[in-house]
Amino acid sequence: METTASYNDKVVRQFTIMTVVWGIVGMLVGVLIAAQLLWPALNFELPWLTYSRLRPLHTNAVIFAFGGSALFATSYYVVQRTCGVRLLSDKAAAFTFWGWQAVILGAVVTLPLGFTQSKEYAELIWPLDILIAAVWVTYAVVFFGTIVKRKVKHIYVANWFYGAFILTVAVLHIVNSLAIPTSLTQSYPIYSGAVDAMVQWWYGHNAVGFFLTAGFLGMMYYFVPKQAGRPIYSYRLSVVHFWALISTYMWAGPHHLHWTALPEWVQSVGMVFSLILLAPSWGGMINGIMTLSGAWHKLRDDPIIRFLIVSLSFYGMATFEGPMMSIRTVNALSHYTDWTIGHVHSGALGWVAFITIGAIYMLVPRLFNREQMYSIPLINVHFWVSTIGVVLYIASMWIAGVMQGLMWRAVNDDGTLTYSFIESVAATYPYYAVRLVGGILFFAGMLIMAYNVWRTIRPVEPVKAATPSTASA
Repeated sequence: METTASYNDKVVRQFTIMTVVWGIVGMLVGVLIAAQLLWPALNFELPWLTYSRLRPLHTNAVIFAFGGSALFATSYYVVQRTCGVRLLSDKAAAFTFWGWQAVILGAVVTLPLGFTQSKEYAELIWPLDILIAAVWVTYAVVFFGTIVKRKVKHIYVANWFYGAFILTVAVLHIVNSLAIPTSLTQSYPIYSGAVDAMVQWWYGHNAVGFFLTAGFLGMMYYFVPKQAGRPIYSYRLSVVHFWALISTYMWAGPHHLHWTALPEWVQSVGMVFSLILLAPSWGGMINGIMTLSGAWHKLRDDPIIRFLIVSLSFYGMATFEGPMMSIRTVNALSHYTDWTIGHVHSGALGWVAFITIGAIYMLVPRLFNREQMYSIPLINVHFWVSTIGVVLYIASMWIAGVMQGLMWRAVNDDGTLTYSFIESVAATYPYYAVRLVGGILFFAGMLIMAYNVWRTIRPVEPVKAATPSTASA
């Protein structure tokens, strides 16, 4: 094995710090647009602050800036430790960092200005799409090149999940972004109609399946056993989990297009594979949680392991809810409602953000040569503030969504609608207020983490030696 000093931790440190920075930015925008649903005047009548432009900025900042930076950081850290070698190329790794930050800054500029391809999670204009592809191919070369030159024969399961996420996202992004440019900021996709919708949600759901699930499962399979100080509960189950997950996730996208012009048999295929997904998803959740067998007391004493294990609970909840919502009869109630928003955020905040936060609290002292984080009590405060925030957020959206679905489908005896759409909006209003409170709490947790990280990594001032006069005094 190589020594720690021979690893490239500079790029890991850079991505780790930017994970914290972009987490704050992305969630601040989320709080703003949640507030705009209560008080529309908060767009200040400025076109670049309207909900329609800030919402894609929020999703891109949280998923790709915050989540993406966390995946780069942890995958580079894990692949070096589990393979016993330095990253394949320091220069290529540096390009992935600066290139990814350039993509994010490009999104920060173009999306508020209204330059968009109007595709969910794929809004960025074609020049940025090309830069993403270049960064991602370089990322793949660095990651897999490091594995090729490994000194350890075995490839640890976390690297399988990271590898699947990297390869699949490359294919998804390139195929879905194929377009014919007409100017520097505009292009037309090569697909049309229902085919375009199908390709988009093949991409869109697998962005969830591989970017927000497989990648973070790689994180889970390294950091949970490491923090628990125990081997993974079942290594055999982890391998089964991997192959079952990647074999079925790819086909689940059509469940986003229930009750649309997509052929019904395609919708049904998406529903069936979504239901099958429950098994590998819960297998992975159980594998992670059961790693604490014989060490459950650590949940009382260690707030970092609490973040990691509770994230798995949210993962299990979200991966039960998703297949259930893919059932056509359930989807008839949930489609286009805020129930979907609650589901997405139980995964994005409860699963993705929680496991990222736990990983960052583990990484920062190791990366900056500190014994531990500046304040363990602050990590505890962060955990409870964030947990309360997530629960308020998703519970309010679940209730609002079911209420909306029931109001929209309610009919009078003569067949006319019982409620107008605006009545359902008025009924939802109080739940938007609860969601805003939940979002503010989660954002406050991110600020607590930023302060804790800053106090941990800032240079320690040397203690001045006492002068003879002061010593005698």
